[in-house]
Amino acid sequence: MAGGPEVRGLRERWDVLRNAVGPVDPAALDALWADLDTVDAASVLGSWRGFAFPTGHPVERVLARSRWHGKQFLALDDARPLICRAEDGGLYADTTSGRGGASLWNIEFRGEVTATMVYDGMAVFDHFKRVDEATLLGVMNGKAAAVSAGGHLFYFALEREPDAVCGPDAERAAGAAHEPGAEPV
Repeated sequence: MAGGPEVRGLRERWDVLRNAVGPVDPAALDALWADLDTVDAASVLGSWRGFAFPTGHPVERVLARSRWHGKQFLALDDARPLICRAEDGGLYADTTSGRGGASLWNIEFRGEVTATMVYDGMAVFDHFKRVDEATLLGVMNGKAAAVSAGGHLFYFALEREPDAVCGPDAERAAGAAHEPGAEPV
């Protein structure tokens, strides 16, 4: 049924929310989330560029200060939740702010089983649903008080990046070791 009226409606709703420059109503993101398809954890492996939806959630400011670039899922048991941009432009995994790494699981959230990133050092979960093959809608959930602001969860998106060179030999990681909690990517 790809390309039918329902799919176009989802794409149109996504495009409006994706391109919003002003505040986005979390209820609109909740409604879109409910209509998207779930995704299997193994299918999200790779490097992803992220952005926060401008809802006014406090996590938006934290990620902006850290120069958050996205996430990297190297294996189901090896995820890097906070890939950030260093002063010199290189990318690094901020393992201090993220309190370590993470892993990917298929976990139930709002009555559906979908890919979920489980942080190693915090009671926080990032659940994902598929917008299309290269785009995920994410919502942060967990026990931490910062996860829910005014009764609303933090929404973000991930867009798949072309395969990136990972590890200490990556040229773009040169010089990133001076960043606190830096692990080159």
